[in-house]
Amino acid sequence: MFLQQLVNGLTLGSVYALIALGYSMVYGILELINFAHGEIYMLGAYLGIIFFAFFTAAGLTAYNLPLALMLTFMLSVLFCAAYGFTIEKIAYKPLRKAPRLSPLISAIGMSIFLQNYVMLTQGATDKVFPHLFGAAGLEFLSVRMTYLQITIIVVSIVLMIALRVFIRKTRMGKAMRAVAQDKVMASLVGINIDTVISLTFVIGSGLAAVAGLMVAMYYGLVNYSIGYIAGIKAFTAAVLGGIGSIRGAMFGGILLGLVESFGSSYLSSEYKDAYAFILLIIVLLVKPGGLFGKAELEKV
Repeated sequence: MFLQQLVNGLTLGSVYALIALGYSMVYGILELINFAHGEIYMLGAYLGIIFFAFFTAAGLTAYNLPLALMLTFMLSVLFCAAYGFTIEKIAYKPLRKAPRLSPLISAIGMSIFLQNYVMLTQGATDKVFPHLFGAAGLEFLSVRMTYLQITIIVVSIVLMIALRVFIRKTRMGKAMRAVAQDKVMASLVGINIDTVISLTFVIGSGLAAVAGLMVAMYYGLVNYSIGYIAGIKAFTAAVLGGIGSIRGAMFGGILLGLVESFGSSYLSSEYKDAYAFILLIIVLLVKPGGLFGKAELEKV
């Protein structure tokens, strides 16, 4: 049972980690909590259902299912990246020099707008994503791991490693780190601050889209409100690890998934949404800067 809950927790935590990265990246650059980020995750799930339904109607899924899934992922990521880019331009860029409370209120307003936008255009009822993987999987020592769980964990790990390499090794990644450290000095050496900020939103939104689509495949049902709870939990994961830290967001997401899985199994599933916040309170009481505290804070 312990190992089974470990697998379930890693699956859930991988999704939280992908969403938490978006929160942490934006905070690392702008010191802004993008409360609309959870809705980007929700949009990723909806777009996945829409694109997959389109490919099914066109007959592509019957001909080549992996190709249809790959195209679904790519289009969902592209559209969510465009949403993230647009949100930054509309809701945050005009408020960069405003008091810090203004962009926070703008973020909450954008979150509510996106929820209502999806509810009005797609309806208030649940949408269904077909169970493509079924219950097939691997079993070892009484621990069952479905192919979908393996896919979620592997995809998440690959994306997290790719992001780490991008930030550490590429020219634009180094520019993002420079902007996170000091925007004025970064602009003086020729770094385009607007481009870096836009790229941060684009990458974070793309990761959230992947998380949303994988959750749609995992649970099979989505609705316009799923972004709220997932967003709050992912934000909790980012704070838990030390918000602004890429490594902290990854670790916080995984830890949160494990705590939720073990708590639901050994304590009570009725309080599964509360475990995240109990853990956050305990950690912040002991280490206010998060597990990867301020002394070791690694900004984007």
